[in-house]
Formats: sequence, C-alpha cells, structure tokens
Amino acid sequence: MAKRPVRSVSSRRRDRSGLRPSSEHWLLLLGAVVACAAIFGSLMDLPWPTATTTKHRKPRLTMAQARASNALVPIVTKRRKRAEPFRFHGGPAARLQATECLATAALYEAGSDRDAQRAVIQVVLNRVGARGFPKSVCGVVYQGADRKTGCQFSFTCDGSQTRRPEHDGWDQARGAARRAISGYVYAPVGRATHYHTDWLVPYWRGSLVKVATVESHIFYQRR
Repeated sequence: MAKRPVRSVSSRRRDRSGLRPSSEHWLLLLGAVVACAAIFGSLMDLPWPTATTTKHRKPRLTMAQARASNALVPIVTKRRKRAEPFRFHGGPAARLQATECLATAALYEAGSDRDAQRAVIQVVLNRVGARGFPKSVCGVVYQGADRKTGCQFSFTCDGSQTRRPEHDGWDQARGAARRAISGYVYAPVGRATHYHTDWLVPYWRGSLVKVATVESHIFYQRR
C-alpha cells in the first residue's frame, strides 16, 4: 500500500495562508462597495452647478433704477431709417387673420394708447421684413409661444389673454391694424424691431441702437 506523501510544514502554511487572503479579499471588496455607495450617496445630495451656485447674479433693478438707466442711453435719431409701406400678399381670409393678430398684439402690449398701439404694430411689420423672423404677421406675433425658451411678445405665453381680457381699445387697435396692412407707416419708430417698457432693462439693450420712445416704450433698431 502506497504511503501518502508527507506534506511539509511550509506547504501547510502556504495552503492556510492561501485561504486567508481569499476571504479577506471578498471582505475588502465588500467594504469598498459599501464605501463607494456612501460617497455616491453624499454626492447626489449636492446641487449641480447653476448660475446661482457658480456666480452671484446681479440684483434686479427697481423700476426707478431701470428708468434712470434707460434715460442714460441716448436716442440716435440719425440712425433711424424710415420703414417701407407694408405690402400684404394674401386673400381676404388671410388678411382678416393678420389684422386680428396685429390688433391683439397692439392691445395687449400697449393697452388703449393710440400711438403706442401704432408703434407696436409697426415693429411687428418691421420684423416680417427683417431677417431672422417669421415671414408672416401671425408668425411674428406668436413666435416662440409654444417653446420653453420663451416667447417674443409676453402676452402670448404668460396667460394674459385668459387672465386679463382686454375690452377698451379693440376698435382702435383693429382700425390701426387695417391701415398698417394697407400700407400706413408709423414713422416715429422707423425700422425698429425691438422695444421694451422703460421700467425694464433687457439683456439685449446694449446690442441695439435706441431710436425712439413712445409713451413708456423704448424702441431699438439693429446696428
């Protein structure tokens, strides 16, 4: 009968030491997973970098401060160019729709003020003929109304038409819209494509030329 080989003490130690690192390996791996989970969980509680977490926003100006700031910007009348009479291309139904879009914009943007209504209408028509804007009256008025990035005319996306129905000034606005579509030009604002009320300071103010003011509205033309 063959004798079993006698294993040396050093060999038995190697076997035992070989088992021990294997168990420790799994324990260390489990500990590492738990540590990573804890670190990941703490990181998930941190806010992602935003404009408020990475830098301080400029404080919003009061109405008085905004008006003072806007007053410092000069009106450059020599840069104001006269707009060409608008020529409408379309049938009676399309003309009626365009008239209604123009009148709605005039009313909700300028209220019942006659000159401000005509100025807003002129801006809309100027945009129709300018690059970078829709080529229809209603397209300009409602540009961006269905986008999260924002609309061009605030009344189209802030609920004004349902929250603040306008009554006074409708006939006046519709009359001004009909005349403008037929070729009437409101010369005081020239070819302005942008405007804002004097109690606001929009971020784009410095990139345009201030060419006119009508009541509480300030009008700008591209450089």
